Amino acid sequence: MMQSIPLAERMRPLILDEVCGQHHLIGEGMVFRRFVEEGKIPSMILWGPPGVGKTTLAQLLAKSVGLPFYTLSAISSGVKEVREVIASAQKDGKAVLFIDEIHRFSKSQQDALLGAVEKGTISLIGATTENPSFEVISALLSRCQVYVLQPLLEEDLIDLMNRAIQKDVYLKQKSVVIKEHESLLRLSGGDARKLLNLLELIIDASGKETIIITDDYVQKIAQKKVAQYDKNGEMHYDIISAFIKSVRGSDPNGAVYWLARMIEGGEEVEFIARRLLILASEDIGNANPTALVMATTAFDAVRYIGFPESRIILSQVTTYLASSPKSNASYMAINEAQTLVEKYGDLPVPLHLRNSPTKLMKQMDYGKEYKYAHNFEGNFAEQEYLPDKIQGNILYNPGNNARENELRTFLQKRWKNKYGY
Repeated sequence: MMQSIPLAERMRPLILDEVCGQHHLIGEGMVFRRFVEEGKIPSMILWGPPGVGKTTLAQLLAKSVGLPFYTLSAISSGVKEVREVIASAQKDGKAVLFIDEIHRFSKSQQDALLGAVEKGTISLIGATTENPSFEVISALLSRCQVYVLQPLLEEDLIDLMNRAIQKDVYLKQKSVVIKEHESLLRLSGGDARKLLNLLELIIDASGKETIIITDDYVQKIAQKKVAQYDKNGEMHYDIISAFIKSVRGSDPNGAVYWLARMIEGGEEVEFIARRLLILASEDIGNANPTALVMATTAFDAVRYIGFPESRIILSQVTTYLASSPKSNASYMAINEAQTLVEKYGDLPVPLHLRNSPTKLMKQMDYGKEYKYAHNFEGNFAEQEYLPDKIQGNILYNPGNNARENELRTFLQKRWKNKYGY
């Protein structure tokens, strides 16, 4: 009879020595060991893929200092719940607050934590599968230590299964032999929680007291091999990175493979379309302006259609972008411009470029020497458009491709020396 409490929960470690992996944090003399020995826990963010022990470590650290322990899920909690916990912590004197999936908190929800973290009313432990640099506001991030939890090694996971078979009250009543473990490891994708629950499912499905686990048996019970993809975890970023780099590298085959991985993994259609939209401008730009038009149209189309039909549209645009000439010249131009602004962001606008809606402004020569381009031959009049201090800077340097070579020729004819004519 299957137990009501999942195996992963029954096997949750009670002390640090039982934690699977993460030796760089919990090994002898390592930082988490020192927290336990000193009885002090700073506010921190635990960043790592699913099922590597973030929640377990938070619970064990809180237990070690004997403070009240509160837990919130960013999926179901808001500012109201955060303030209630802070009020309770103030009554207690101090408490540990664990927030699972903290990356799902909005800016206002994260802002609500700042005061209590800074004053030490709470020791915040946030868990996230996302890069905290992107998902946690800088004010909160600066008040927390970030600790990276590593993916579990194969030997860690095998050891975890063997320990469960030997120590779990329910499983040790049976005779379980893991003859082959490849399918268990592959289907769980390195997630210890998923692995233990899959192991229990396989054992319960046999209905026998003696079970020999093979890869074929696991596949038969699991029925369908699921592509390894966690749209809320680290794999999400790894695969979108591979997708973007394949398109940028002009490989439609690699690009459409990673597209399929995202589709099979249940990725949101708008997320994929949004990345294509950015990519069309960042990596193709003026080398093929039609790319941005297609990506924009595709973004609108897939929002109405959704899966599964939108996969066709995404494949069309992905292969088109991958097969287009590439240029990051416009992307580099805005980067250069912003760098220049950081250095010279307070330079005055030249008088001839200023607007002059009032009589006083006209008397001060606002706009006086401005040359209206359409009044000149070829709709062009040479004049300076940058502040005096940074005159002559070239921020946009057209790429070496057919379309942008045409733009370069156009600019050279008008600006001559500036574009190497």
